[in-house]
Amino acid sequence: MTPIRPALALAALLVAAGPATAQYKVVGPDGGVTYTDRPPVTSNAKITPLNRRGQPVEAPAGAESDLPFDLRQVAQRYPVVLYAQPDCPPCDAARGFLQQRGVPYAERRVTTDDDAAALERAVGGRTVPSVTIGSQALRGLSQGDWTAYLDAAGYPRESKLPRSWKPPVPTPLVERSSATRTAAAAEPPPAPLRDADGEPAPPPAPSIRF
Repeated sequence: MTPIRPALALAALLVAAGPATAQYKVVGPDGGVTYTDRPPVTSNAKITPLNRRGQPVEAPAGAESDLPFDLRQVAQRYPVVLYAQPDCPPCDAARGFLQQRGVPYAERRVTTDDDAAALERAVGGRTVPSVTIGSQALRGLSQGDWTAYLDAAGYPRESKLPRSWKPPVPTPLVERSSATRTAAAAEPPPAPLRDADGEPAPPPAPSIRF
């Protein structure tokens, strides 16, 4: 496998992209809206990063108010979103890495087939944990790669998170309607699968790869 160069790749994707691949929506003080492929340096403008489909990338919890100014600026330009599952040791390791590094992040939980499909659209695969840093997607936990991209984005190498910052409450990647939640809660649990001899069958392979 050819080794990647995260710092160069991030610069190419987030800074030197062509004009047709706008990755930021900028609302100026006068209300004017512009789209750009370069991270703006204006401090009095509202900056919204966009993903590969041109949709807004959510900002991590606390990015607007609780964080030190320099960390808040980086988090606004390159918000970090973690895609994870419950009961997933690699996902726990990813959370621990981001918290130790001092990176504010939002967490989206992947538990259903709809979530898995949305994850594939967002990051190009069905692997958890995955992370997006701005519009750059990284599939699977590689601390070396994650570190290089966070460095290139400008995140401090030592934590500057305030003591009041708490890990975010995970939210579903695909929101379920109240009717769907009610119907799912009312359904009885499925009967366990058994083979021809009446023995419990092995569980099906998960739809999401680790």
